Amino acid sequence: MSTAEATGLRLKNFVNGEQVDALSGAVSEVRDPATGELVGFVPKGGAEDAKRAIDAADAAFEAWSDTGVQERARLLSKAHDAVHHHVPELAALLNKEQGKPVSEAMTEIEHFLHGLDFYAGLATKVRGAHVSLPDFPNKNAFGLVMRRPIGVCAGIVPWNFPITLMGTKVGPALVAGNTMVIKPAGSTPMTAIRVIELMNEAGLPKGVLNIVTGPGSSVGEELISNAKVRRVAFTGASNTGQHIMEVAGRTFKRVTLELGGSDPMIVCDDADLARAASMGAVGRYFNCGQQCLGVKRMYVFENVYDAFVEQLVAKVKKLKVGLGTEKDTRIGPLHTDAQRAEVQEQVEDAIKRGGKVLAGGKAASGFKTSNFFEPTLMVDVPHDSRLVQEEVFGPALPVFKVKDLDEAIRLANSSMFGLGSSIWTKDLSRANKAANKIQAGITWINSLHYGYDELPFGGVKMSGIGREHGPEALDYYIEPKGVVYAGL
Repeated sequence: MSTAEATGLRLKNFVNGEQVDALSGAVSEVRDPATGELVGFVPKGGAEDAKRAIDAADAAFEAWSDTGVQERARLLSKAHDAVHHHVPELAALLNKEQGKPVSEAMTEIEHFLHGLDFYAGLATKVRGAHVSLPDFPNKNAFGLVMRRPIGVCAGIVPWNFPITLMGTKVGPALVAGNTMVIKPAGSTPMTAIRVIELMNEAGLPKGVLNIVTGPGSSVGEELISNAKVRRVAFTGASNTGQHIMEVAGRTFKRVTLELGGSDPMIVCDDADLARAASMGAVGRYFNCGQQCLGVKRMYVFENVYDAFVEQLVAKVKKLKVGLGTEKDTRIGPLHTDAQRAEVQEQVEDAIKRGGKVLAGGKAASGFKTSNFFEPTLMVDVPHDSRLVQEEVFGPALPVFKVKDLDEAIRLANSSMFGLGSSIWTKDLSRANKAANKIQAGITWINSLHYGYDELPFGGVKMSGIGREHGPEALDYYIEPKGVVYAGL
């Protein structure tokens, strides 16, 4: 190891209120996808490290679940404030390990904070029910529906939005009275570790919130198979979600899976074309297009197609590719060279099948790594091409011409995915039809693809099961229990 590399930031797992190394002593390095430079080192944990964290969470569960909801809310609010005081530091670290522009990193952490604040406020709003019961076999009996925490929860977090998507799990789990073990992605663990440290330093009891870094094949596998873990929340690829569901099902864990997406955006002939083009560009190219919830197919009515595409091309060509530390950068690096190569292959497949490139279409040069790709816009792409049928996790977008709303909805629903969707129109009947007919977990009307903490969020078909965000997320962290009162 060189002297320069030896000075890299070193972080540890956080288990039972303490910073700990991996039991083996092994470490993994984290590198900046924009420059290839070392960011730092984290423990390379294994199954035994995961067990240690699970055991700590299990030991802490009874006392935490017995803690009053107001106290849990107060501690979550204190944790929120502790993280809030370190936003610039955290955003800079997130930029280095993930590659996204600092401005987008700031937005992500603010979204995480909003979620914590939302669930802290929701803690005292959880309600049960009173049920009148028949006289037989007991007269004057009545029932209650209690809502009790589940136990130890595992949160498995991806690399594209490692802080926001950690928050969608931590917030509802903790206010509901559960304890939690977080496993971050191996390439983006550092900001997550710092956030968990700060939340614990704010006063969370030992063992309530833990984080363990390491491979999915060992740490992740232990989290989804260990009998003490009663709940698994996962965000990531659909094939991984299938495996998690199979393994977790052996011990009947409660599972939510937020998986891949290929979100359609429909632009009608009465839409505000300028706003639709502007928001469509953000919806596709934000975070270098590395988002489950992003515009990935665009269907435009034929009588406004040319005018809309002209505006969209102008927007895309203005997006600057560069380092995330530069204020005017809008497209940072893809997270890995393999990710860049996959997007490039999807674009090249579309070109071979007759697709036409209007902007971008190739890797961006002049950088220290090969992870950069130009923001790409294509037309005349066959619907059976990889760019349409697969999830595209990068800055490439195909635009299609359709004759009417029925054709647009039919094509929108032709994907195996069903995460988000949007329609741009001033016609309420069209908006209602799209909201009812598009097969997706959420539909935006004249709005950007954004996950509001106030609304339930999740997918259908191969985009997953269950919901995060909103009061509905608490339903997946609370077990309803029927209680009968008789003879009192």
